[in-house]
Amino acid sequence: MKKIVLIRYGEIHLKGQNRPFFERALVNSIKDQMKQYGATVERTQGRYYLRDFQESDYSEIREKLRKIFGIHSFSPAYETDKDMESISEMVRTVAKEQIELLGKDGLTFKVDCKRADKRFPMNSMALAAELGGVVLDAYPDLKVNIHDPDFTIFVEIREHALIYSEKVMGSQGMPKGTSGKALLLLSGGIDSPVAGYMMAKRGLSLQAIHYHSFPYTSERAKEKVISLAKEMAQYMGPIKIHMIHFTDIQMTIYEKCPEEQLTILMRVFMMKIAEKVAKDNSLSALVTGESLAQVASQTLDSLAVTNSAVDLPVFRPLIGMDKLEIIDIANRIGTYETSILPYEDCCTVFVPKHPVTHPRKEKIFKSLKLLDVDALIEDALSKSETITVEP
Repeated sequence: MKKIVLIRYGEIHLKGQNRPFFERALVNSIKDQMKQYGATVERTQGRYYLRDFQESDYSEIREKLRKIFGIHSFSPAYETDKDMESISEMVRTVAKEQIELLGKDGLTFKVDCKRADKRFPMNSMALAAELGGVVLDAYPDLKVNIHDPDFTIFVEIREHALIYSEKVMGSQGMPKGTSGKALLLLSGGIDSPVAGYMMAKRGLSLQAIHYHSFPYTSERAKEKVISLAKEMAQYMGPIKIHMIHFTDIQMTIYEKCPEEQLTILMRVFMMKIAEKVAKDNSLSALVTGESLAQVASQTLDSLAVTNSAVDLPVFRPLIGMDKLEIIDIANRIGTYETSILPYEDCCTVFVPKHPVTHPRKEKIFKSLKLLDVDALIEDALSKSETITVEP
């Protein structure tokens, strides 16, 4: 009797001739997360098998597998020989585990069989009926319910027989790095970590850029962003963060430009700096947490202006979502509680009383001509620092 983890992928099945590329990427992601447990990964027939780990490590392994993009679901399973005696023994074992786990009277169950190996002498329906009888003989207080059982015993006949009851949903999506590389504009708020998560789920490998305004923003605000990146890294691996000193740019805009344009001009500078950092690091796109009409800098006219400041594509996965939808995801991925810590970010400094909500591109770029844009950007980059955050 061997305990393994059966791992399934989903969308990769649709990739046709490119499928081996995505399969290899997913295997590498799994191996990278599992190497500390001494586990091995075997790939076969649209399934992966995780082997050679200590059962005492399974709770940690479970949490790590749950956060690997590309995994649709997985199951801890018993692997045994394809003879009825061995299969029946494991079915009884799984039934006993579920009875003890659920701990109540009047439990119902069903047996669900898949026969991938057509050489096996019994078809799926006959095998399910036979094994259902095995369970009832061992535990006569159970009752069969094929529509809504308290637990299901799954049996798969492949190279070996696999018997299990639990199916754990994974993060799904595409494996890390299979869609290219991008730079996430990471604030200390709720939205941008969710945006990064959603694009990483589509296979993007991410670096991050954060703007801080010391001394108007504190070291705690900076630590908050690092904590957010640490939470995100559990899904996407180590994250490099480019920390940009933004105070001088904000002060210069405040002194020389119309007050109502302050927010949109700051956003233009952020986009320009992000584009330069992205290109210097061979990253092909920018990612932001903007949601249409949520704040003054996220109206359609404002987004058009900030888009026009850069050449790289800008991905906004939250653009059509409302705040409650975004908060739901933030709670699910574990970033919400950190995001709401009361440490200010640079976007809350020098906020105009009446920000322009429908900026005209020509007026904004006329104001930019009052500034030495290139010199301000180069100065900000010269004072920047880069750190790598591990999970």
